[in-house]
Amino acid sequence: MQVLPRVFRLGRRTATALGVLGAALALTATSVGVANGAPRPDPKPLHVKPGQAYMGVGARIHEGVPAEKPARGLLAPTDGVQGIDVSHWQGGIDWTSVRDAGIQFAWMKATEGTTYKDDRFNTNYPAAHAAGVIRGAYHFALPDASSGAAQATYFAANGGGWSRDHLTLPGVLDIEHNPYGAMCYGLSTTQMRTWINDFHTAYKARTTRDVVIYTTASWWNTCTGNWTGMSAKSPLWVAHWTSASSPAVPSGFPTWTVWQYTSTGSVPGVSGNVDRDQFNGSRDRLLALADNT
Repeated sequence: MQVLPRVFRLGRRTATALGVLGAALALTATSVGVANGAPRPDPKPLHVKPGQAYMGVGARIHEGVPAEKPARGLLAPTDGVQGIDVSHWQGGIDWTSVRDAGIQFAWMKATEGTTYKDDRFNTNYPAAHAAGVIRGAYHFALPDASSGAAQATYFAANGGGWSRDHLTLPGVLDIEHNPYGAMCYGLSTTQMRTWINDFHTAYKARTTRDVVIYTTASWWNTCTGNWTGMSAKSPLWVAHWTSASSPAVPSGFPTWTVWQYTSTGSVPGVSGNVDRDQFNGSRDRLLALADNT
């Protein structure tokens, strides 16, 4: 994974948006990577409209990663199996150009909580598929708003389903720093573990697939207490914007499956900045994940 506007994605932001996020970021000190260091104190709630969150927004606020920091995409080789993740903040996307640029997979925001569906999802999801991009959907979790089972059911019914068509990836649970308030959504580590497990169970019952978990090491270690309970069930998509050659992995997982290595990448077909991702394996292994084989 905005009126928390996504000011970090430069080129599509207004002066007003920059002012709002500048104030939010002023609440925290800067850091070099979203997965490193001790957790910052919880910021004041931002009083923003639910539905505007996106992958990584919580880390931006709580970790204080500055918008102007060097992009990992400028430092890292773009070899291996490359992907992106998007939401309505990217606007219209030319998916044929994206695929022609070597992007093999993409996850796009479908839902948030149990009341919001991304208004670009119904365009992005079939268009990516038609262009030959291996596509999937993600859900931005709000564990303080409703149960994990309720949100998984809403996600599966509004874009997060799965089909064995060789181009559809399992859905993603985007669970990260709360952009709307307290870092761990006011839940204890035990309550958070239960919430995540309930989401997984309900999602698998609806789709037959294990949900992919997107998170950062700092959030997972703090808010689940280094939980190992999902490592045998869910592939890990870790966010760590750094110039290192590999990401910091949450204590509860042995390795990563997908790495979001920058939030300020660029790809032909997408206006402005876009998250860039790398799959930990060959295209054949990515297709195996899509096909559940």
